[in-house]
Order: sequence, then structure tokens, then C-alpha cells
Amino acid sequence: MSRSKRHRDYPDQPEPGPESGKKHQHSNSEPTFPSYLDAGKPLPPKIKLLCAIVAEIHCLSVEETLNDTGVRVSQHDVEEVLKLSYAFPGPALKFFRWSGRQLNEHHSPYAWNLVVDLLGKNCFFDAMWDAIKSMNKERLLSLATFASVFSSYVVADKTPDAIMTFEVMDQYGVARDIVAFNSLLSAICREGKTADAFDFYYIAKDKIRPDADTYAILLEGWESEGHVASATKVLDEMVSQIGWDPTNVPAYDSFLNTLLKGTNGIRVALDFFDTLKAKRCYPGVKFFRLALDECVKEGDVGGAEALWEAMVGGLGLQPDTSMYNLMISLHCHGNNISVAKRMLDEMVYNGAFPNSQTYNMVFKMLIKNRKLQEAGVLFTEMIKNECILEQANCIAAVRIYLDFGDPYFAIKVWKFMIENYHSGLEDTGNFLVLGLRDMNRVPEAVKYAEDMILRGIKLSSSSMLKLKDSLVRAKKEYMYDDLVSTMNTVG
Repeated sequence: MSRSKRHRDYPDQPEPGPESGKKHQHSNSEPTFPSYLDAGKPLPPKIKLLCAIVAEIHCLSVEETLNDTGVRVSQHDVEEVLKLSYAFPGPALKFFRWSGRQLNEHHSPYAWNLVVDLLGKNCFFDAMWDAIKSMNKERLLSLATFASVFSSYVVADKTPDAIMTFEVMDQYGVARDIVAFNSLLSAICREGKTADAFDFYYIAKDKIRPDADTYAILLEGWESEGHVASATKVLDEMVSQIGWDPTNVPAYDSFLNTLLKGTNGIRVALDFFDTLKAKRCYPGVKFFRLALDECVKEGDVGGAEALWEAMVGGLGLQPDTSMYNLMISLHCHGNNISVAKRMLDEMVYNGAFPNSQTYNMVFKMLIKNRKLQEAGVLFTEMIKNECILEQANCIAAVRIYLDFGDPYFAIKVWKFMIENYHSGLEDTGNFLVLGLRDMNRVPEAVKYAEDMILRGIKLSSSSMLKLKDSLVRAKKEYMYDDLVSTMNTVG
């Protein structure tokens, strides 16, 4: 396994199986599995028919019903049905035997592994071992088979049985090597039993030499469980056994992520990050993302910039949009206008594209700092890119552009606002109407007042009175009468 991958890449139950869709069972609860009815895409008619028979027909009648269909199956068909039949182990086994007769008992190794996994996940361990013995006779056993057994035992709170399986697997022709050892540790850690995995590591490490992946697995286990002290113990053990290995990115990533969860997490993690840098060892993107998020929460511009420089300048990693948003958010809160804008401009060149969140953060900062021309350019760009300006930013923009004597852009934002929002418009609409009236743009004020009425947006009595006053002075009372008529017609 490449060390750039994390320990879940070790062989587990046959994939794709139901593991991701089921709730883990324990000794005091029943397992639950998805069925063929939960398939994400339409099933071929033959597969759907066979799955329905397995799911709905009594175990004693399954083979007879299958015979009556006249259906012929391939090895692939068998695999597809088994993957969707974990909730019905008895009928599924009947189907497997029935299909075996059609296939001259030449099931694929994958189908056999599915049967082993299906039985194990349903805690039918005796039947599971019977299947393993049959596979052994056909020389079909592999590490994937035993990885499934490890997982089934651990999920069922039978970790000692998983360890015992590891101890005897070489008697079945499958090597008890470092890959198998790591697969066992992975299965144990994945179920939140990292302490058990670490205990067995100490027992077995003199017989099977651990590698970098071994420690990455243990460290990721402690990361999931949030145990800083235990993770530190594993790290010390790793350094004493294999030293500082720059290629073991997952181990450093998990350890730093664990530190983030502890007391003064971001400070402790950044201190250790400096230690790693000195040894030319670095974590993965996950740590940078989590650490940047913590820096934003703490308002730590210096820490965030150090991480960013290490990530982009030192490692050449490409931040995604969410990571840029974290940095831009930090600089917006710090009112670092030029830096926030520069990061927005450089995103596209680094393969990340601004989204509505990006634009809204920068727009809000520009409006707050009265950078109205720049805000206008940004608004035009975000609309072109089909992003949405938040309603709070729309409200602020209409008000400030009117206050600074720019009715054209205030109207542009208002038009966007009424196209994209259908509530919370009354105050801003009335503000726009009165703002236009106060700027001696009474005909436009009347135009937008009428549009508000037609849209069902309430024009306040105060706005009506002020418009009436202006229209009377301009000897255009008829325009006010038209407004009242429109209001009465709509109302």
C-alpha cells in the first residue's frame, strides 16, 4: 500500500459490499443492511427478480422458486445478488448453492468472499468457517477473505477471535505477513478499539516487523478517538523503530489532527508542525484544512499564513475553494483588503474557483470600507459567474450606494434582489423609493413604488405621503392618483 493512502485501503470485506450502508452491529443488537430496494440506480430486471426472491420467499422455498423462473445466471449475476442480500443470509446461501449447480460449482473468488462476509456480518461464524474450508479446498482463499473475517469479528465485539484468526491464517495458505498484520490492526482501529490494536502490536512486533503503515493505522485510530497521550506514545514508538520518514504523510497528518483536539490544540499542533518541518516531514491536506479552520476561529493570521506558505510554497499543494475561503475569511475579518482581494484573484490560477461564499465575504468587506467602485466590479463578476449575493449584502449595498449618491448601482442591486428573494424586501424597497425621491428623481421613485405595489411589496404610508408631497409640488398629482389606484386594484 502506498504510504500516501490511509489505513482503510487495507483489504476489508469484499467491495462494494453493504458495509458503508449498514449500521454496525454489536453483541447486544441486530445488524441492519440495505436491500435491493435501496440500490442507488435501477437494477437490471434479472438481478431485481433474483434479489426479490431472496428477500421475499421463505428459505425452504427459495430453490424451487428460482427453478420456476427458468433464469440462467453468470458469475457476475451471482456477485450482484449477493451484494444486495446481506439482510437475508439463509435465502442468500440457498441462492448461492442453486446458482453453483448452474455454474458447475465454479463460483468466482469474489462471490465466495461475499458469502464469507455475508455470514460473518450476520454473526454466523460456524457457517462462515465452513465456507472458508470449502474455499481452501478450491485454493480460493486470499488476504481479502481474512480481512473480512477480521472485520466481522471486531464489529461483533469478538476482537480476540479476530486475533486468533490472524494467528491461524497461515495454516490456510495465506501469509501472516506485515500486510495481514496491518489489515488486522486496521479492522480493530476502525471500530474504535485502538487500545486493543496497540496491545496486540506490542505482542506481535517482535515477530512481524512493523512498517510505516502500521504506525499510520494506529495514529489514525487515536485521531478518531481523540486520545492525545496515546497518540504521542505511538509517535514515540514509531520514531524509535523506524525514525522520521518523510514519506509517511498519513502518520504525521493523523498525529497533528489529534493534537488539534487537545488542550490549546492549535498552538500545540503548530509547535509540533515546526518540529516536523525541521525534519522535512509534512502532514497531508486534511491537517492543513483543519488547522486553517482553527486559525480562523482564533483569529490567528500569523499561524494561518505560516501554514499556507508551507502548504503552497513549500509542498506545492493546491488549496481548494474551501481552503481559500478560510484564508479570505480570516483576512476579511482582519480588514486586510488588499490581501483578501489578491487571494480572490489568484484562486482561478491555482485551479480553485470562487463560489458565492467567497464573493459575499469580499463584497461585504468592500462595502464596509466604502470601496464602492471595487464592490461594483465584484458584483458584476459574481453575477456573471452565476453566484448569489446574500440578502444582507444586498440591503447594505442599496443603502450605501444611495447614501453615496449612486442610484444606478443601488437600482441594479435592487433588481437583483427582487429577482432572487421573495421576502424581507419591504424596508429596502421603501428606502430605495425615498432615496430616489430625495435625490430629485421623483419619476423613478414613482416607477419603483408602482413596481413594489404590483409585486405585493408593501409601500409604507410614510413613503406614500412623501411621494405625494413631491408630486404636488411638481404639479404631477395625477401620478400620485395613479399610484393610489394601482394600490387599490392590487389590494
